[in-house]
Amino acid sequence: MKALVLNSINQPLDYQEVEKSNSVKKNIWVDLHFSALNHRDLWITKGQYAGIKFPTILGSDGAGILNDREVIINPSLNWGRDERFQGPDYGILGLPANGTFAEQVLVPAVNVHPKPEHLTLEQAAALPLAGITAWRVLFSRCRLKKGERVLVSGIGGGVALLVLQFALAAGCEVWVTSGSDEKMERARSMGAKGGANYRQDGWHKELLKTSGGFDVVIDSAAGEQFALLAGLCNPGGRLGIYGGTTGKINGLSPQIVFWKQISIHGSTMGSNRDFAQMLRFVAQHRIVPVVDRVFDLVDGNAALAHMEAGAQFGKIVLKNR
Repeated sequence: MKALVLNSINQPLDYQEVEKSNSVKKNIWVDLHFSALNHRDLWITKGQYAGIKFPTILGSDGAGILNDREVIINPSLNWGRDERFQGPDYGILGLPANGTFAEQVLVPAVNVHPKPEHLTLEQAAALPLAGITAWRVLFSRCRLKKGERVLVSGIGGGVALLVLQFALAAGCEVWVTSGSDEKMERARSMGAKGGANYRQDGWHKELLKTSGGFDVVIDSAAGEQFALLAGLCNPGGRLGIYGGTTGKINGLSPQIVFWKQISIHGSTMGSNRDFAQMLRFVAQHRIVPVVDRVFDLVDGNAALAHMEAGAQFGKIVLKNR
C-alpha cells in the first residue's frame, strides 16, 4: 500500500510503498479514503514529541470503508478503566502505532464506528481527534450547561471550531478570540456572538466589558495570556485547557482563582465513551466539521507546510485514494 512515512526528523515525509503487517488479534484493516492533519503530526516531524520512532506512518484521523460500510476511526487507543484519566498503556493512532496517512490502517475493532450518516467521508475524516478533544474538554471536564456563556480562544483550528459548534448546539452563547480579524468574522458567520483580537492592547478589558464575563473558557495556547483568561471568568467559572502552544503559564494570580472559585481543568483526547457520546451528539445536531483544504496523499508535505503557515480555518484533509 502507499503511505506517507516518517523516516527522519526535519525532513519531508516519504511517499512510498509499505508492506502491510500481519493482523493481530482483535485488530482489523480499514480501507482509508480520507485522513486529516493535526498539529501533532507537524510537531512529530520536527522532533517536538515524545517517543518518536522510525519508520512511522503518521496520521490520527481517518474515514473509509470496512465490509462495504462507511466508517470513522477513534484515534484514542487503550484509554484504560478509569474515565477520569488515561491509563499507562494509552496511545494515539499515528505514533507509536502506524496511522492514517496511508491507503489502509490497522486498528482495534472497538475503535471503528459507523460514520454519521449526514457526513461525507471527507467531512468525517476531519472529525475524530478534534471531535473527541473538543467533546471531553467541554462536556466531560468543564460540564457545560445550556444557557452558559463560553469563550473559545484561538479560533480557526479544528478543535476550537468544534468547541464553537458543540457549544452553540448545546444552547450556549459563544465568543471567540483570534489574532486574525478575518477568522473572527468567519466565526461570527457560524454563530459566534462576538470576539476580540488578542494582538490588540487591552483586548481582555474590552471583551470583559462587552461580554459580561464567561462561565466556561476553553484554551489551547496557555503562555502569557492564560492569566488574562482567568480574569475573564465569572464566579464559579471553569477554564479548560487542552494544549500549550505558547508555552508555560506565567503571571496567573491565585487570588483570582480562589476568590472567584474558578476551576481549571486539564484535558487530553478522550475515552471510548467520550467518542461514542460525541458521535451521537454530532449526528443528533447534524454538525459538519469545517474543512479548510483537501490535498492528495502524495502532496502530504504541502499540506504540512500549509498547516505550519497558520492561515487555515478548519481541518486540512488528505485524499488517500
